[in-house]
Order: sequence, then structure tokens, then C-alpha cells
Amino acid sequence: MSAHVYPPASLVEDNAGAWLKTLAKYRQPRLGRSAFELFVTLVPFAIFWAAACFSLANGFWPGLIAILPASAFLLRLFMIQHDCGHGSFFSRRGLDDWTGRLLGVLTLTPYDYWRRAHAAHHATAGNLDERGVGDITTLTITEYCALSPIKRLGYRLYRHPLVMFGIGPAWLFLFKQRLPFGMMNSGALPWISTMATNFAIVTLAALMVWAVGLGTFLLIHLPVVLLAGAAGVWLFYVQHQFEETHWSAGEDWRFPQAALHGASHYDLPPVLRWLTGNIGVHHVHHLSSRIPYYRLPEVLRDHPQLAGIGRIPLWDSPKCVRLVLWDDRRRRLVSFHDAAG
Repeated sequence: MSAHVYPPASLVEDNAGAWLKTLAKYRQPRLGRSAFELFVTLVPFAIFWAAACFSLANGFWPGLIAILPASAFLLRLFMIQHDCGHGSFFSRRGLDDWTGRLLGVLTLTPYDYWRRAHAAHHATAGNLDERGVGDITTLTITEYCALSPIKRLGYRLYRHPLVMFGIGPAWLFLFKQRLPFGMMNSGALPWISTMATNFAIVTLAALMVWAVGLGTFLLIHLPVVLLAGAAGVWLFYVQHQFEETHWSAGEDWRFPQAALHGASHYDLPPVLRWLTGNIGVHHVHHLSSRIPYYRLPEVLRDHPQLAGIGRIPLWDSPKCVRLVLWDDRRRRLVSFHDAAG
């Protein structure tokens, strides 16, 4: 069988819950492999970041291309932080948490605050009654039609690609995550996590400014963060905003079905799969989030029938951008144009 030909999704058991038991054997991380993954991500990030600074300082403009791989490795560091948040990277809570907290200084993401919001996302993904935490805002056609004209315009602007993948990541990583929005009244931990991360970011930034100068630091690090952030938002978008995703409400919502069918298999080329920490195998990740990202390919190798569920090839993914409203009648995401038809 070709590497890009998969069994039809219909071969998968109707009872998605049965897969929870099947996938349990993949949940154990390998300590040496995890340490290696961290090393081969953190070191290249530092090298490419330093190379971009050196190039700028010496007027070697072609060297600024190093910003692109630095952004890619920063994105991969976030994927490691993401696994730490699920307790799946080292499978040792303390080691996972402190690794995640330290990486959060580089990714500008307060770890404990983000972990709590992301846990809510996993627990409620695809549930129309539980939207609003850690998700991309998605309205039903009925809800959209009930809005005032000004609020409809606001939703259209929010869903515009320039806002979603340009302004949005800048707002999220540079400003929104500097305060625990959404958890202001959720106890001390979100505040401690956010403020401690902010303090560490300022301290590290001051050291970098002292080492390379303010102009060099801003001209290198801001593009690195913004490119990595835009790529991260794009991945999250494609992983949940696709035509045949799953949304349901009330007693119709079931976690296994929502996890397996409400997240996509973003089928990326090998290099992109590696750089994104296999996060494209998102349906399996949602069904069993304790599987380390480097073991997700094992799941598809051993159970190829899972590969066809929600599969989106790279060249098809731009089509997801136009899908903005949930159609309760047709049970799929649709565009503004299709909703009006």
C-alpha cells in the first residue's frame, strides 16, 4: 500500500470508545527519547536564532533567512510544552510541569494558565453547550442570523484570514497571555503562572538586549515569535475547523465520538510532520492525549484504518478557511455564502 493511500474511514468501529482501550498501550513515553526530542529542538532553535542575530549585526542580509527555521523550532518547542501539559512527555508530573514552565518563557505562554484552559478544550471539544474556553469561536447558522448587523460584522472580521492568522496570533502571544483572561476569578494559580512567566520573559529579554542590543533583539525575536504563533494558530484551525467535523449538544455529545471525529488528521509531508510534533494526528491525540507525540505515528502504522478519519492533505487545507458556521441541519461547517443559500 502506498504511504498516502489509506483504508476508508468506514472500516473504523462505530463505537469510538473501544479505541480508548486499544490506544492505552501507546501512552508510555520513553525517557531517553523524550530527552533527545527536547535536545534536537532546543539546540537548533538557539543556533538559528543566534545565526540570525549574527547576520543582522554584520549586515549579511541573506542570513536573516535563519528566522524561518528558528520560528519552526520555536513552534516545535511549543509542541513539547503541549505534551508536558498533558503529562505525556516524560510522564513524571514534576518534570513535565517544570519543563513546560521553562519552555513557556520562550513560547510566551504561561504554562499553568494555558494547561488549565487547554484541558477544558479537550474535555468539551465539539460540545455546542460548552464553547468558549481554549477554542476558536464558532457560531451556528441560527446564532449568526440572530445577531445584530454590527455583531455579524464583528464575527466576519474575527473570521477573516488577516485577523485570524495575522492580528490574532500577535494579540494572543504578545498581549492576551500576559494576563489570565478567562480565569481572572479561578484562584491564584493562573495569576501566579502568568505573572511568573511575564517576569521570566522580561528578565530573559533584558539579558538578550544586553547581549545583542535592543534593535537586533526586536528585529529578530518579534518575527520569530509571530511566525511561530501564526503557524500554531493555523494548525489549531485546520485541526478543528474542517467541513465534516463533529459538533453536538446535550445528551447527543459523547467524548469518544467528539474526539475521534471532531479533530482532523492533517496529513503533512514528513518534514512538516516532524517540525510540528505530529500534531496533525489530532484525532488520535484528542482521543488519547497521554500518547507522546513521537508515538502517534506508531498508532497509524499499527491501525491504518484510523488514518482516513478526518484526513486533510496539505493542499486541501486552505479550503478550511472559508468554513465559518455550523449547519445543524446538514451536520457540517459551511461558508457564509453556503449559509445564505
